[in-house]
Amino acid sequence: MPVRTPSETLTTASEAGYAKATRGCRRLIAGSILAGAYIALGGVLSIIVGFGFPELSAANPGLQRLLSGLVFPIGLMLVVVLGADLFTGNNALLVPPMIERRISLGKVVTNWLLVWLGNFAGALAVAYLLVYLTGITASGPYPAALNAIAAAKTSAPAWVVMLKGIGANWCVCLAVWLALSGRRLGEKLLACEIPVMAFVALGYEHCVANMLFLPLAMMQGADLSVSTMFTANILPATIGNIIGGALFVGTAQWYLYRKN
Repeated sequence: MPVRTPSETLTTASEAGYAKATRGCRRLIAGSILAGAYIALGGVLSIIVGFGFPELSAANPGLQRLLSGLVFPIGLMLVVVLGADLFTGNNALLVPPMIERRISLGKVVTNWLLVWLGNFAGALAVAYLLVYLTGITASGPYPAALNAIAAAKTSAPAWVVMLKGIGANWCVCLAVWLALSGRRLGEKLLACEIPVMAFVALGYEHCVANMLFLPLAMMQGADLSVSTMFTANILPATIGNIIGGALFVGTAQWYLYRKN
């Protein structure tokens, strides 16, 4: 069975966005916590695999990014296939039904806020319960790697983080859109893999992934305050993610492929 055309994919995305926007509050929160946990799982795996070969990475600077990028997409695969609620994905999916006036702007903002908070809760739970308490990143090259990640993510100007956030969610929402165009599991998994691998390898900023990286770095002793975590990274990355998903994917795809 062939993949969906761009117009068919837009219709599918609009229906998915409408379903997410009208989902009951309890189910929405549960789905968003799971999505945050799924992305955190991919984030932890990207640390273990990507930073697990420091000698090789020192001689081959792109190797760490490539390895991290190859395994990180498992989080989005789980979100897409299992139907969880990811803030960055919803940035694009809720735009077509909003433009079509099937849902209100208030409904969209409420959904994004609740899902953002739920994603944060899920990512924190994985960071503390399944990584910090189990000691997965407590030894070897990982504490130093987490410290370096935290320093890199919070040292750039806010406008740079925002631009990197645009790039990250442009890639993530393109992956979601591609996955919606597929009909088979393999097509959906491949659609999630390639664009997400690209954003990780390019070093872009994804706010939900950083809800895992930065708190975990703090748990492992990184010199980072909660206020700096938010002001220097998570908030500007969130703004960039909204622009990248809502404007560059949701709005762009609706404009190009809407029915006359």
